[in-house]
Amino acid sequence: MLQPFMQEHQLHIGRDSLFTVLCSNGLLVGKRKRNKHITTDSFHRYRKYKNLIKEFVPVGSNQLWVSDIPYITLQGGFAYLSLITDAYSRKIVGFYLSNTLEAAGSINALTMALQNNPRVEHMIHHSDRGVQYCCNDYVAILQNNKVKTSMTENGDPLENAIAERVNGILKDELLQEVYADFTIAQHEVAKAISVYNHLRPHSSISYKTPVDVHCSNEKVERKWKSYYGKKESSKAVVAYE
Repeated sequence: MLQPFMQEHQLHIGRDSLFTVLCSNGLLVGKRKRNKHITTDSFHRYRKYKNLIKEFVPVGSNQLWVSDIPYITLQGGFAYLSLITDAYSRKIVGFYLSNTLEAAGSINALTMALQNNPRVEHMIHHSDRGVQYCCNDYVAILQNNKVKTSMTENGDPLENAIAERVNGILKDELLQEVYADFTIAQHEVAKAISVYNHLRPHSSISYKTPVDVHCSNEKVERKWKSYYGKKESSKAVVAYE
């Protein structure tokens, strides 16, 4: 995205030098301290589904959606952001901010995603085993739209890595650490997701934006390197974008 500007001004700078300039001017995104607030309750009476995506790699949009619920910190409490992301394009296709962890928030996000993407027959919907995704109302919507249900089988973040990465991008780069109230948070979340979808390039989709890839369904190439080893996956680090 910077190349036209660099060429116009006859500037020549490599990636490492660029990061040095950004760092010296305080423009790099810093790591936030993680809160232990829990949003997943998997101890419930509803059916839990198998993980269908262990060997599955999407080759186009609307073949696999991943879901999660990160929390948003408010002064005096929390809000909960239900997210649905297309695994191929990395576009957030559905979202809803709620005051509670009730299933209604996740259902509203799913409804939004389906309204904007009506042709999803035989797609896979992947999530954790939280009650929001296992409840009868949520599963019925998936079944009525002929969407397959897939869920994580243990607590390993790698089982829902793309959703976890999207959460990190929003929290580390585009959202404030604390919002004064719920109304302000609603406005800022919507703005952040618009920036994420339309303006932020991703190294997992050839440095293009999620909206461009989702609409064009063009072939993309990942530009990040995985540092996970077969036996050391729980200790290694990877840059999912």
